[in-house]
Amino acid sequence: MNLLYRIDEYIAHQQLLTKDNRVVVGLSGGADSVALLAILVELRYKCIACHCNFMLRGDESVRDRNHAYSIAQQMGVEYVETTFDTIGYAQEKGISIEMAARELRYRWFEEMRQKHNAEAIAVAHHRDDNAETVLLNLTRGTGLAGLTGMKSRNGYVVRPLLCVSRAELLQYLANKHLTYVTDSTNLEAIYTRNKLRLEVIPQLREINSAFDTCFERTISYLRDSEKFYRDSIEQWKERVCTTVEQELYVDINKLHLSPAPSTLLFEILSPMGFNATQIEAMSNKELPSGRQFLSTTHRALSHRDTLIISAMGQQPDNSILATWQQGDTDSKHNIVLSYHNANGYEIPRNKNIACYDADKIVFPLVLRHWRQGDSFIPFGMHGRKKVSDYFSDHKFSIVRKEKALLLCDSEKILWIVGERAGNEARITDKTQNILQVMIEL
Repeated sequence: MNLLYRIDEYIAHQQLLTKDNRVVVGLSGGADSVALLAILVELRYKCIACHCNFMLRGDESVRDRNHAYSIAQQMGVEYVETTFDTIGYAQEKGISIEMAARELRYRWFEEMRQKHNAEAIAVAHHRDDNAETVLLNLTRGTGLAGLTGMKSRNGYVVRPLLCVSRAELLQYLANKHLTYVTDSTNLEAIYTRNKLRLEVIPQLREINSAFDTCFERTISYLRDSEKFYRDSIEQWKERVCTTVEQELYVDINKLHLSPAPSTLLFEILSPMGFNATQIEAMSNKELPSGRQFLSTTHRALSHRDTLIISAMGQQPDNSILATWQQGDTDSKHNIVLSYHNANGYEIPRNKNIACYDADKIVFPLVLRHWRQGDSFIPFGMHGRKKVSDYFSDHKFSIVRKEKALLLCDSEKILWIVGERAGNEARITDKTQNILQVMIEL
């Protein structure tokens, strides 16, 4: 089947591009990108050639830029370019040169897409790149998703050439008498991807001459299998996970009713940055309470038979949230203070409202998080009790402890907000003035 026809059919079937809209095309000057631009132009797509100079290879970078510009001119395509300080960016972000180049490239492509009102960003990954990616993921360790290869679309980024091989693209370029440049680093086997391309895949083709066809078919099977896998994962997530106030609760006992507890937990937690070793430890039914695991964005805490996962930054500090002087009645942090005459006042039955003998309050009032060593006299009792012991008696989780708020005056704890009032400023039959505190958390 004709190469152009196959690619055009693939684009239509995958709904990647339309011929009425513009498309940003990444043009390095290498064989793959030159073929991509030429094919899209021949298929009458409205292309904008975008070239990135990463300032990494000296004269070669200049050569690549000049060739990319020449190719765009030859095809009568609008051409734009940019230059990056890739090394400086990598050092600033603490990432590899390869990752820095990728971030810079795709960020700029997206800027160009928006600027030129293009519908997509086309890049030149082909079937051989897909095989390299799957093998690379396999060597690094991956979930099922990593074995399904590149997607034809990832947001605005599209890959129209995934249906053809590099050999076919080279033949197309030869037939059209189109020239291209070669990145010398692609010929060095010191990089893992290059090793796969230059050494491993050729040996696999020696073992099985139909390797490419078989590998592509296997990837297709894995993609279909992943659909069933994802459906099952989502069903199990609904059984084992609950969300309370932006925190994820994972029931470990229910987790272990699933066919593969560690795998299920990996699918739940790996998107939050937890690694396989951490997740394996967290899946242990014997994990003691209070164990903490950190990713770059989230924290997981074990509490009895539950894992509690929260985003970094949600954990409160021990700072004072608000203070009030006598006579203040304004609302702050959804808190309203109001004064009432005791005569005829009826105490509301609402856990978010606490009432006190106003004459027993020593201002200022303070709303803060609890601290180790805090103690109070619970309502209806005479002896003091540590707040931490109250939490233990009422089976507070670690996260719930961290979020607990105390309303205090300058001498005493008046209220574990929403939980238990203190006894020292309680209303009695001698109370004349009442301070009502309403807190809506």
